Amino acid sequence: MKDYYQLLGVQKNATVDEIKKAYRKLALQYHPDRNKGDKAAEERFKEINEAYAVLSDQEKRRQYDMFGAEGFRKRYSQEDIFQGFDIGDVLKDMGFGTSDVFSVLFGGGGGRGGRGRDTTSTNPFGGGPGAAGPDMSEYFTRGRAQPAQGQDVATDVTITLEEAAHGVEKLISLQREGKLEQIQVKIPPGIDTGKKLRVAGKGGRGPGGGVAGNLYVHVTVQRHPLFHRQGSDIFIDREIHFSEAALGTSIEVPTFNGIKKVKIPAGTSGNTKLRLKGEGMPHLKGKGKGDAYVRVVIKLPKKLNAKQKQLVEALAEEGL
Repeated sequence: MKDYYQLLGVQKNATVDEIKKAYRKLALQYHPDRNKGDKAAEERFKEINEAYAVLSDQEKRRQYDMFGAEGFRKRYSQEDIFQGFDIGDVLKDMGFGTSDVFSVLFGGGGGRGGRGRDTTSTNPFGGGPGAAGPDMSEYFTRGRAQPAQGQDVATDVTITLEEAAHGVEKLISLQREGKLEQIQVKIPPGIDTGKKLRVAGKGGRGPGGGVAGNLYVHVTVQRHPLFHRQGSDIFIDREIHFSEAALGTSIEVPTFNGIKKVKIPAGTSGNTKLRLKGEGMPHLKGKGKGDAYVRVVIKLPKKLNAKQKQLVEALAEEGL
């Protein structure tokens, strides 16, 4: 997947003016009227327009920088990318017509409102001198019964495993229409890393009075120092002495619902897993919970004192 900055030949920290200047130069070079029948140039023209549509928009550029090329394309469709992008604003003073641009970018013919290319103009690029191109957002809404929906936006939130177990509400700060807005997001119990939550109407403003887009919150659950999660089950290691494994004992085990007492049967081997039913994570969809598993780790001393050595030797003589 090509990088938008590389397509325009600019650095990631390029200013808006630098991006616009680079786009203008490439648009002039690869415009369809200058490259009749050249499919490679046509493809290049599509790419630089897509790159400019993203990098010239403050919010889209922020999302692109945050998620990278691949992550951005998972969140934004082709329609999302060009929504609100007025190509004519950039090309009008270069003498370009825009009906041909629509044809190249979207495979359609003609421009907005049925306006075709001006074939009487002496301008070699089509369109009258200073002719302005149509707004892409209107192009996308043309023929729909309702105004287009606003742009969806995405953000990330990180929570602890305990918060994932019980559910939590997080206050998320988000730039919307140039203003900092705080949005309360309810995160349900049982959520795991990689899941996303949809908050309706908290995305970009809808063009032409359309409904606002949606906010998508991508969740990351932090690793826990004690518990290891597998789906809805959790696992925890607990050490016991050799004598406790041989004779049996009871130990205390932390869970999301407090401390639980667990009986270790006599003769328990190392790596034995003891199940605590229903003490795992809630199922994200449906009722009930997973289980907690306690893995028994037998702790052996690295060094024995004289008395301990005698006792172990005595046990060895008895076949233990």
